Amino acid sequence: MSGKYLLHPAGDSQFHWDLKAGNSQTILSSQMYKAKAGAVSGIESCRNNSADEVRYTRMTSEKNQPYFVLKSGNGEIIGTSQMYSSEAARDAGVVSCKENGPTGVTQDETQK
Repeated sequence: MSGKYLLHPAGDSQFHWDLKAGNSQTILSSQMYKAKAGAVSGIESCRNNSADEVRYTRMTSEKNQPYFVLKSGNGEIIGTSQMYSSEAARDAGVVSCKENGPTGVTQDETQK
């Protein structure tokens, strides 16, 4: 099963997307966008950058939980992962993002 991008409304006037793995687990979540076109552009940026190892920054939260961010070539954050229970689980999340990000189809839930 391959991954997919879920594009959905966030409140009355914003948009957001999540990259989901084939098992429906969220791999990466976007920022909030004021326009749907911005969210669609964010998905394309994820597709274009997610296969590149140098685009990932592995981090640890203040609560000592590992997570990662995916950045574009200009250093802007494309998406942020969930919090993981271990560094190994986080690193597996990066692998999943590399596998699912470039080929994930978009499921547009803004039309519902």
